[in-house]
Amino acid sequence: MITLTSATTDKISDVLLLRSRDRGDVLTNLKLQKLLYYAQAWSLVLRDKELFREDFQAWIHGPVLPSQYHRFKRFEWRPIDGVIHGAARTGNPSVDRLLASIVDVFGVETAGALELMTHSEKPWIDARRGTPPTAPSKAVIPKAAMKEFYQSL
Repeated sequence: MITLTSATTDKISDVLLLRSRDRGDVLTNLKLQKLLYYAQAWSLVLRDKELFREDFQAWIHGPVLPSQYHRFKRFEWRPIDGVIHGAARTGNPSVDRLLASIVDVFGVETAGALELMTHSEKPWIDARRGTPPTAPSKAVIPKAAMKEFYQSL
């Protein structure tokens, strides 16, 4: 069993991409970012543990993990396809169940719908407070704020 640390954000992304592909869906960078965000949020609530150490930033189009954004930046708005191979598992059964649930629940939504969802939720709104809607931001969305908000739902 692997211990999930910041070095595994690539693995979490890979599993989300593979699980989505298995469902017949392909992800854009935008949609992957939102699935990563909800995976982290619900891990904080349901498992009382972070999936990875890296913090999300409150970018214009919603929460973003910079490492994964840059990893897949070359795809721009196009689907991330053909670059991930292997098993859609992390080696940690509770994490695998969580990621399967994230794909089942949030994967059915479009990238735009997920963006609108995050834009209406307190963690992203609070992190961007005082930032004009079209202005870039590297403001961190605190994990504690994510946990508190999603735990209240």
